[in-house]
Amino acid sequence: MKRHAWGLVLSPVLLGIVVVLLVWRGPDWEEVFDAFTIVEWWWIAGAIVLNVFSVLARCLSWHVVIEQAMPPPHPRFRQTFSAFSVGLLANSVLPGRIGELARVGVLARHLPGGKGIWATLTGTVFAHRLFDLFPAALLLVYVLQTAKIPHWAATSLYLFVGIGATLFAVAMAGAKTHQGTRLADADKKVHQVITMVRTGLGVLRAPVPAVGAALLQTLGWGFQLAAIYVAMRAFGIHESLPAAALVLALMNVATIFPLWPGNVGLVQAAVALPLVSYGVAKARGFAFGIGLQAIDVAVGVGLGLIALGREGVTFAMLKRMPGPGEEAEDESRAEADMEAALETRARARVPG
Repeated sequence: MKRHAWGLVLSPVLLGIVVVLLVWRGPDWEEVFDAFTIVEWWWIAGAIVLNVFSVLARCLSWHVVIEQAMPPPHPRFRQTFSAFSVGLLANSVLPGRIGELARVGVLARHLPGGKGIWATLTGTVFAHRLFDLFPAALLLVYVLQTAKIPHWAATSLYLFVGIGATLFAVAMAGAKTHQGTRLADADKKVHQVITMVRTGLGVLRAPVPAVGAALLQTLGWGFQLAAIYVAMRAFGIHESLPAAALVLALMNVATIFPLWPGNVGLVQAAVALPLVSYGVAKARGFAFGIGLQAIDVAVGVGLGLIALGREGVTFAMLKRMPGPGEEAEDESRAEADMEAALETRARARVPG
């Protein structure tokens, strides 16, 4: 709960600073509003459809990861998709990466309550995120070869891929050292959680499913790229595909660390500033950034609300989602209580 409290306190402060900076040094807001008067909404509808396809592809990728991480019975894809959608909703409206925990919590409700299910599913989320490295690397190569990149943007892109490559190397090392028999032998809670998270990385030890998951994740990025290209047309920005690829890359960089819901303001700056190199006015680029984020939020919130109704989950429940360490602690406490109760019953049967 402490991490959520810090996020709820810090996020409004950071968001307030960004709002002040945007009002003080931001674009001409009258021109930003005027940019929305020329929007062609059919293109927006097409971008929304492409974003839904992107969600489906990325969810399929996570489903493949889950099937490799645990023995049957596996969740149905419908259940995985509901959990994924709830996660999108939480990431859209709440600070931090609460959405990652939310999708784990929602899906765990459909699985047998075996020991470590929370930590195992958390491992699958981590592994699924690692597969973003492959399309990100392809996107970076394409952008560096074809796009007009400001110097500051190139540095950010290299940093983005460097962080991803480091995480992937760490995950591969952890997956190779995994031993399933150590799950029951873990004495310390931290060791137990780490061991169970390695179980969630099981797909990294299976080449064919790992390639399939990576391809699906790449397909999801491809749909996102197409959605950005289509949305550019909606705002009268008739630039080439490399410009759309540059926008996609920098949007991902801007959302690595979710300091407040959606990183609103930061995302728009990451979209508008590089487009200046293509002759796009800052105000129109900023309006385009608002439109892009609105499309993402519309898809995430729309699918998430439908999933919330199906799952019977509330926003209050999303905010209270525990982490894998807390879940393991609860399990250990429950086991200790059970052992104490059994011991008390056994003593009660012994004549005094």
